[in-house]
Amino acid sequence: MVTVVLPWRPQPSRLEAFEAVSAWYREALPDAEVVTVDSDDDVFNLARCRNLGIRRIDDPSEVVVIGDADTVPQRAALVEAIDAARDSDLVHLPYTRYHWLGREGTASYLAGVAPEECAYELVRGACSGVYVTTPRTWWKHGGQDERFRGWGFEDAAWYVAHETLLGEPPRRHEGIVFALHHETQLREGPQYDANAALMQRYRDASVDRDAMERFVFGDDSAARNDVTAS
Repeated sequence: MVTVVLPWRPQPSRLEAFEAVSAWYREALPDAEVVTVDSDDDVFNLARCRNLGIRRIDDPSEVVVIGDADTVPQRAALVEAIDAARDSDLVHLPYTRYHWLGREGTASYLAGVAPEECAYELVRGACSGVYVTTPRTWWKHGGQDERFRGWGFEDAAWYVAHETLLGEPPRRHEGIVFALHHETQLREGPQYDANAALMQRYRDASVDRDAMERFVFGDDSAARNDVTAS
């Protein structure tokens, strides 16, 4: 069984992308359950939605695909990542290249052009878009920090925690993900500054595993022991 989790709060500029991504998953993974997840936060909290999607899974070894509602992977890389994640202690990313299609590329994709043939901008260092994991692996490195609100940094912080606590970066599979265009969120202001400051605390804690354990888990000794035993 595979569950596809799409964090989603309706916004007019994102509807076309969301509908296209949802349809893609239902066609590419016909046996998977595709669900949307939102939280009760006033400001959309992507990190919390991802965690809520994992929490709804009872089996700690079930494979979960956490996909952004504007991002389409290539099927072969996704299937490879799903197969690998079943017995893995790492989160898997089904891509080595992240193509942002922009207005032109997105219009072409929505008109039926294959995503590989659409105009794009290469995003270097991307670590978001689509995650493939199990609840057991997700919680071993703390999931995602729900203090990140609005736009920014939750993916980078998660990557640093994963690499520090699990001893390796997420495992990548050769392929491309395609991010569709939508209106961007404000990347300034008090909440953005708070996110940036929290990200710096992750960088500071990445000096060693013990420091990251203390920062991520605090006094949650059971969770810390789970990581230490890995």
